Amino acid sequence: MAAFFSRVGYKATAEWKEEIVFFDLGKTPVPASAVFPDGVTVNLSPLQDPREVFADWLISPTNAWFTRAIANRVWSWLLGRGIIHEPDDIRQDNPPVNPELLALLERELIASRYDLKQLFRLILTSQTYQLSCMPASRHPQGEAHFAFYPVRRLEAEVLIDAINQITGTTEKYTSRIPEPYTFIPEEKRSIALADASITSPFLDLFGRCSRNTGLESEQRNNLPTAAQQLHLLNSSHIQRKLEQGAKLRALLQPAAKPREVVNDLYLTILSRYPTEEEMQLFVAYSQSSEGRQRAGLDLAWALINSAEFQFRH
Repeated sequence: MAAFFSRVGYKATAEWKEEIVFFDLGKTPVPASAVFPDGVTVNLSPLQDPREVFADWLISPTNAWFTRAIANRVWSWLLGRGIIHEPDDIRQDNPPVNPELLALLERELIASRYDLKQLFRLILTSQTYQLSCMPASRHPQGEAHFAFYPVRRLEAEVLIDAINQITGTTEKYTSRIPEPYTFIPEEKRSIALADASITSPFLDLFGRCSRNTGLESEQRNNLPTAAQQLHLLNSSHIQRKLEQGAKLRALLQPAAKPREVVNDLYLTILSRYPTEEEMQLFVAYSQSSEGRQRAGLDLAWALINSAEFQFRH
């Protein structure tokens, strides 16, 4: 590895935390040869950046470890755990739970010339991904063999983006590190933030990871806490979004009929129609509350706090 990175140079820029990394021809001559991690020796040209040689080997279809790591990681993103578990722990003495499945994903990834969208499409349209979250069996190995869809809470970024989309509001993001552009456009989505130094109190509270490493096991805490539940139930932050959000206000017009309000809210927040029992509960509540609009806001707040909204299932 030292040979492949032997001619790396650095130079500063006007941005205090930025530097340019480049192939430095003026450094010590590159070694005549180097050895890849799989033991194969390669000759190095003095005029070519040896990092390019290493990168070409790394992403080659003949390097099974690279393809396996990508396929396994994408599977773990979508199904909650890797075929090799943990996703960061790929080694010969930690075999995949389903070698045939992992081999299929590897072949498909190579055949598509590493088109990740094609890999996502393959997994998302599979019967395994579309299984119910209700286990058909209580076998202790059911989860490890993907016998049902695992219930998981939405990540902090996805959760606040969903709330903003429902209410028609935005979020304020700032950077703790002084930069030329400290404040971020409010319409930017959380999942599109460039790095973890750009954040908000909501993201910090709901366990967004620091993104200091490339590991899947990095410090994201996705387990619900009392502080998180209190924030969704009882914070002025969520209250303002519900009461002032243009999209939600448009659904709660005073002239709207109760059944229309319920249908619109369930479709907007849960992407389904209410059951007849849910419909009757709201109609009864709207008649006893301070007003139809207030009742609609209460229903929206209740749906946002439901497990059906906060969890993948």
